[in-house]
Amino acid sequence: MTNAELPAPRTVVPIEPSLLIAEAFDQAQVTELRHSVTSCAHAAGLAGQRLDDFVLAINELITNAVRHGGGQGWLRLWVRGGDLVCEVADHGHGISERRLRDRDRPAPETAGGWGLWLARELSDTMEVETGEAGTVVRITSALTIRQTATRPLDG
Repeated sequence: MTNAELPAPRTVVPIEPSLLIAEAFDQAQVTELRHSVTSCAHAAGLAGQRLDDFVLAINELITNAVRHGGGQGWLRLWVRGGDLVCEVADHGHGISERRLRDRDRPAPETAGGWGLWLARELSDTMEVETGEAGTVVRITSALTIRQTATRPLDG
């Protein structure tokens, strides 16, 4: 492998027929990748504010991968059941345990530290696997809002 080639992603998620995107990226591809994510998420069924929120969460994750994860990353987007799932992986030095435990909103004057908080707030679920070999963040957004069944009132 030459220095120009990207190493294979660390995490293996079964590839399903519903895989929408599987792509390596660096800073030069961030904008184009965000547009691809938007198109695929919309085609999968996200719309309106839920689409905007999910794309913003993903944008924060890919930006973090570039800034803190060695300058490059890997994104996978797929449908699993009624959820749209996005995984962003990098080969950085991991995220500190203190940072992962911190669920508080960053102070408004804070220049950094918003990425994981925003991703957590703007998605339905978020899982993080991190260590010296890198980080994998997986977020989901329900494609349909699950409604509770209601019973008609007896009249």
